[in-house]
Amino acid sequence: MDVNGGEMRKNPTLICAPLMADSIDKMVTLMAKAKATTADLVEIRLDSLKNFNPFEDLNVLIKQSPLPTLFTYRPVWEGGQYDGDEKKRLDVLRLAMELGADYIDVELKVAHEFIKSIGGKKPEKIKVIVSSHNYQSTPSVVELGNLVVKIQSTGADIVKIATTAIDITDVARIFQITVHSQVPIIGLVMGERGLISRILCTKFGGYLTFGTLEGGVVSAPGQPTINDLLNLYNFRQLGPDTKVYGIIGKPVGHSKSPMLYNEAFKSAGFNGVFVHLLVDDLEMFLRTYSSTDFAGFSCTIPHKETAVKCCDEVDPVAKSIGAVNCIIRRQTDGKLFGCNTDYIGAISAIEDGLQAGYNMSSAAGSPLAGKLFVVIGAGGAGKALAYGAKQKGARVVIANRTYERARELADVIGGDALSLDDLARFHPEDGMILANTTSIGMQPNIDQTPMPKDALKYYSLVFDAVYTPKITRLLREAKETGATIVSGLEMFIGQAYEQFERFTGLPAPKEQFRRTMSKY
Repeated sequence: MDVNGGEMRKNPTLICAPLMADSIDKMVTLMAKAKATTADLVEIRLDSLKNFNPFEDLNVLIKQSPLPTLFTYRPVWEGGQYDGDEKKRLDVLRLAMELGADYIDVELKVAHEFIKSIGGKKPEKIKVIVSSHNYQSTPSVVELGNLVVKIQSTGADIVKIATTAIDITDVARIFQITVHSQVPIIGLVMGERGLISRILCTKFGGYLTFGTLEGGVVSAPGQPTINDLLNLYNFRQLGPDTKVYGIIGKPVGHSKSPMLYNEAFKSAGFNGVFVHLLVDDLEMFLRTYSSTDFAGFSCTIPHKETAVKCCDEVDPVAKSIGAVNCIIRRQTDGKLFGCNTDYIGAISAIEDGLQAGYNMSSAAGSPLAGKLFVVIGAGGAGKALAYGAKQKGARVVIANRTYERARELADVIGGDALSLDDLARFHPEDGMILANTTSIGMQPNIDQTPMPKDALKYYSLVFDAVYTPKITRLLREAKETGATIVSGLEMFIGQAYEQFERFTGLPAPKEQFRRTMSKY
């Protein structure tokens, strides 16, 4: 175990920085950057170089690299950029080996011949990685097992399999192969649905993962940055016994939950990691990741209603709302418990806003009592807010694009319904409260709003569940018309308190949550 950045590592998984540059000078500059990020090794993608003189350039790269080197010369037929003579390509890899490279990566298709050709000439320290890339899908466990055997039989020191995630459950098969492998193995799944393979390889015994030096400059789809691996996911601190939590949604990449929870886990010394989970089919996801290691999930659009059906036990409030945004896997029997923390977070944020706006004392009961409360949207969050407002004694009106859905929800909670088109003309009284629970106005569509500005003057408080951007067009225009505004960030922090406590059994670090979110 080595010490990195003053902290002991909990796992031996290496972080490799893939370097794609068109000149040797740029490669050398990138090596220094990789060293500064505390990467463990660099992968030099020779196929990205424009002019390449093997003997002198390899010498420079190997001598100047402050980190161990892995040379890859990826041909077009395996997803790379090299489109020349095959014999020349393999000669270059042999030369890198003789000049002192630490690792070379050779494709399965040519590995038998290549490893045979180096015979007894292979230096002691060099390791040959034999790789197989599948840009279409992730095969079955049996096929993957056979592939590992096939790669091993070439004489590989390290097995590398990269597949593509069509669904997030594909990653489970790679975890299964990795955790049972008797040889050093790199198992990664490409694409956004495969992201967890690049973080949780620490837990399942992967030899290395790839992290980029900067966002967006990737050598394969779905690679995180080294900075995110180390500082967002606490990569070095994850181990076989780390509990996995995550935010389930579609889309989900915009969610700030991983920043919030990972920072809180770290400062509480809690052995957990919180990841983005891009899930298409919730039931299949929960069935696939059924071990108690996958210990809890936040659930967002569009899975909150389905989550009610997927849990073994559902909190009565969540049942009446018809939406679950927090799933806990009981450690004793693996059963799933679902609850709803959305409405608590949102309603308390709105009450705080009203109290601050009108200097009301909290002793006088809820400031929502008797108020006309208009909810835009009849999905999970809409149901939660309508239910919560009703509980506090407000008169509730549901506005939705499709009137039928608004009507359904209004009938369940005992309120009125409107179509979204009619909402702009709806003002039976002044001083109403408006809560948007749809994604209208969320990044990237920040110029959209569910409500024309001139209709906002009838509202004393406007709340928007969208929190990216923090101030949506709806909130900006509401503020200009003189209303008190409450951002989705307040709801987000409020609902996260209770989830953190349910995940960890520890008190929520409220101040820290506010500090973390103020950065964004």
